[in-house]
Amino acid sequence: MLGTLYGLGVGPGDPELITVKAYRKLKESPVIAYPKKQRGSKSYAQRIIDSYFHPSEKEMLGLVFPMTKDAATLERKWGETVESVWERLNEGKDVAFVTEGDPLLYSTFIHIMRLMQERHPDVPIEVVPGISSINGAAARLGIPLADGDEHVAIIPARDDYETMKKMIEDNDCVIFIKVAKVIDLMLMVLRDLDLLHKASVVTKVTSDEEIIWKADELEGADLEYLTLMVVRK
Repeated sequence: MLGTLYGLGVGPGDPELITVKAYRKLKESPVIAYPKKQRGSKSYAQRIIDSYFHPSEKEMLGLVFPMTKDAATLERKWGETVESVWERLNEGKDVAFVTEGDPLLYSTFIHIMRLMQERHPDVPIEVVPGISSINGAAARLGIPLADGDEHVAIIPARDDYETMKKMIEDNDCVIFIKVAKVIDLMLMVLRDLDLLHKASVVTKVTSDEEIIWKADELEGADLEYLTLMVVRK
């Protein structure tokens, strides 16, 4: 009998923001899969769940996801990753793949799920939703994301002035994820719209490494990847 692949959202950073169901699946699953950094340091999702059990209690399956755009390398490495998970599932073991935030919102689990469905369609897959960094940021900043008939958008920030500007103009509230790499462009857009005072930026929200920034202090800043910006007009 095949094991079940679980996609577990473990929240934005604070270990107490894991759901009861995700906690139960963590405890019940003999194999915990998690994104593993190539340099050997613990991944963000792994650190979130550290307080819930000792690694010796489970098989900890670290999965390295290559940071490259080379199609051949990506196909080979993703295939190896999925087959590694499949080996455990084929032994009848449940595998819980942990991801920060929610498994179906800009998550690595989406690609694992799709490939597993293509290669091994008989594998049962269950997703346990999690609290995203977007929800965490709204709570920590005290900013309502949407009320009544207001429009809210979630946008991966990119080096495209006109598109970023239009997203802000067309919505009442915009959450820009992956904002670190284009922070100077985003500040330019906000200044041109006279909305710099309406922007809030937070890194590793709800975690013990959380930093809340003032937007006007970020010119030229070298921000960590897990940084987002909330613009509420």
